[in-house]
Amino acid sequence: MSPCGLRALRGAMEGVAASLLCTCDAEGQPNVSMISQVYWVDDDHVALSWQFFNKTRTNLLATGKACVEIFDPLTHARHRLHLDHVETRTEGPLFEMMKSRLAGIASHHGLEGVFRLLGADVFRVAGIEQLTAPAVPAEQPARPLLSAARSCIEDLARCRDFDELADRVLDGVVRHLHIEHTILLMAEGDGRLFAIGSRGYAASGVGAEILRGEGVIGVAAREAVPIRIGHLSADYRYGAALGAAARQAGLIAGEPHGVPFPGLGDPHSQIAVPILSAGRVLGVLFCESPEIMRFDHEDEDALVLLASYFGAQASLLGEEEAGSPDGPTPSPAASPAAPASCVTVRRYPRDDSLFLDDDYLIKGVAGAILWRLLRQNAETGRTEFSTRELRLDRSLKLPDHAENLDARLVLLRRRLEERGACLRIERSGRGRFRLVATCGIALMDMDHEGSPAA
Repeated sequence: MSPCGLRALRGAMEGVAASLLCTCDAEGQPNVSMISQVYWVDDDHVALSWQFFNKTRTNLLATGKACVEIFDPLTHARHRLHLDHVETRTEGPLFEMMKSRLAGIASHHGLEGVFRLLGADVFRVAGIEQLTAPAVPAEQPARPLLSAARSCIEDLARCRDFDELADRVLDGVVRHLHIEHTILLMAEGDGRLFAIGSRGYAASGVGAEILRGEGVIGVAAREAVPIRIGHLSADYRYGAALGAAARQAGLIAGEPHGVPFPGLGDPHSQIAVPILSAGRVLGVLFCESPEIMRFDHEDEDALVLLASYFGAQASLLGEEEAGSPDGPTPSPAASPAAPASCVTVRRYPRDDSLFLDDDYLIKGVAGAILWRLLRQNAETGRTEFSTRELRLDRSLKLPDHAENLDARLVLLRRRLEERGACLRIERSGRGRFRLVATCGIALMDMDHEGSPAA
């Protein structure tokens, strides 16, 4: 038995080098085959990819035992794992994680369409045998990732509102974890995810949407598990087709609208980590790189830790905002002098899409919020509002757990800023914000055919 634990061998399970799998039939006749993936599950279990119904599969079903030899490409150490079969999973988080990894490996070797995961065979590791000792010392990172994650969390702990929290987590990924390209997405009630900030791209992509279950981001959100790929597969690439799919709910009068997803043109590594709170997926922290195999288990651990703390802080700040008193409602402001310019805000009720004149601005819950503010401003002259009143407004159709209300307000504010619109959302106190218009606003409700409603 090797003195090292299974966790210490995770570097040999990245799929860089193929592994050897040995099984025996009921009469003891051995069969050896090469497998593309050994997946670390926990300190006592691994999973192997079931791709073909062959002799290996027949032997495994007959005896329930196997041995697998793994090789660490960094240290050149070899180990043999003695395995007892526990179960085969054909769906769920583990299956999806292995499916995405296998798709990347297949793409790297030009075998897309050949390597298709049929199931994830879970094994208990009965023993670990060292075959060759490390010949090359493992490279140590310039800065330990645990220390880097601690620095990120310390930055988040100082945040006083969600706006600051969103910026700090993105800055921390770049500054402390040295990952240049990262995007923060938050979840809508219908399962869509919208970007509220990014780092490392020519355009921020604020307001870009991903559908649940699509690409590494969508799968991570659907399964509530990290998804990591070292060789990017076409199945998980964010290209024109995915962008079109993410915007298909926004076709109005035959014209697509939406914000382009700000991904790399030719990424080779991607990782998406779900942001969880009380078992619910609040969003996804996404990173990518042009380097092959840029993210390993240690990077994944650090990002999971960071995303977990972000989720806890986001929920805590949301509860504090929800508990803030509204305070007295300000009196309607005096009518200002007629502005020199005017913009027409058009709303399409199907998805609460808002356009400034002919230019798309935003949709969904954030669009419904802005429309509510504009209508109240037009009717009463009111400019001061509170997050508490939004949470209590049933017409906005907020989910029961409205932690992401702050995220939607941040999304709305940033979209208005990026557009250079004559509208702004300004924070005016804890749980309070202000609508500022520097031009005249005309409101136009459209019908489902794209014409002004009667």
